[in-house]
Amino acid sequence: MKVILKETIESLGVIGATVNVSEGYARNYLLPQKKAVLNTPHNLQTLEREKAKIEVMIAKEKGLAEELAKKLEGVVCKIAAKVSEEDRLYGSVSVREIVDSLAAQGINVEKNMVLLTEPIKNLGTFSVPVRVYKGIKPKITVEVVPEQQ
Repeated sequence: MKVILKETIESLGVIGATVNVSEGYARNYLLPQKKAVLNTPHNLQTLEREKAKIEVMIAKEKGLAEELAKKLEGVVCKIAAKVSEEDRLYGSVSVREIVDSLAAQGINVEKNMVLLTEPIKNLGTFSVPVRVYKGIKPKITVEVVPEQQ
C-alpha cells in the first residue's frame, strides 16, 4: 500500500515522501496516528501545494540535527558502576545510563537514538554512535569507571 508520510519516520523516510508499506502497518499504525495519508490523486495535489512548507520543515529538522550533532561531538559520559575485586562490573551499562548521563550534561536524546549494539560489561572507554538524523551519527565517548565507596 502506498502512503505519503506526514512526518519523518526514521525507518521509512522523510516528510512528504511516498513509500510502499504493508497494509497492516498502514491501517493499524500510520493512518490512525496521522503519520501518513493514502497515496490518492487528491492527496498528491495537496502534497504538491504544500511542497514549499515541507522543504522548509525538512531543512529545519536537518539544521536542528546538525546543531545537536555538533553539541554531541566529543562529549564524554562518565558512568560510575559497581565493580568486584577483579574490576569486573556486577551489571552492565545500558542505553538508559548513557541517556541519563547526557541529560545530566544538558543534552536531551531519545533512547532509540543511542546505537549501542550490546550492553557495556567492562571498565574502560568506549565510542558510541548517536543517530540524530538520517546519515548524521556523531560519536560520543563513554567512560566506565569504578564507583567510589
